[in-house]
Amino acid sequence: MGVSGCGKSTLVAHLAERLGCPAFEGDSYHSEASVAKMRAGQPLEDGDRWPWLDRLGAAIGDAVRERGIAVAACSALKRSYRARLEAAAGVPVRFVLLDGDRDAIGEQMRRRTAHYMPPSLLDSQFAALERPGADENALVLHCYRPIEVLGDAALAWVQAGMVAAR
Repeated sequence: MGVSGCGKSTLVAHLAERLGCPAFEGDSYHSEASVAKMRAGQPLEDGDRWPWLDRLGAAIGDAVRERGIAVAACSALKRSYRARLEAAAGVPVRFVLLDGDRDAIGEQMRRRTAHYMPPSLLDSQFAALERPGADENALVLHCYRPIEVLGDAALAWVQAGMVAAR
């Protein structure tokens, strides 16, 4: 989870390869109307996000019930979005926030060419971001670390949680 341009998709692809599990790209679950809105530089509102989170959550839940594990890249900026995603999945969900500096992430966004999300929306994403509370099932990692280090940290955290739950 995290703002656009923080490396969510890269981390999810890395984890899916390491785990041999399904990977879901949250951007693929947005409606055409929401994509058009973002392309036009308009931030999404909660009403735009609920059906998106429900579709993505259902896909994650189906994959977990079938395969036992799945990974997904999704902004999940607000606590309510994370709760909605987990409810839609119907399975326990762990969140990893890739956190970083607005200017550095903005520079990364300006370098991408094949994404509908314009850098002009980054401020609205940071404004909406509710960093996970201590009571949430979430890990915060700095997005600037090498992908292998991020993957190792995420997997170690998940595995530690699985051991603790036994």
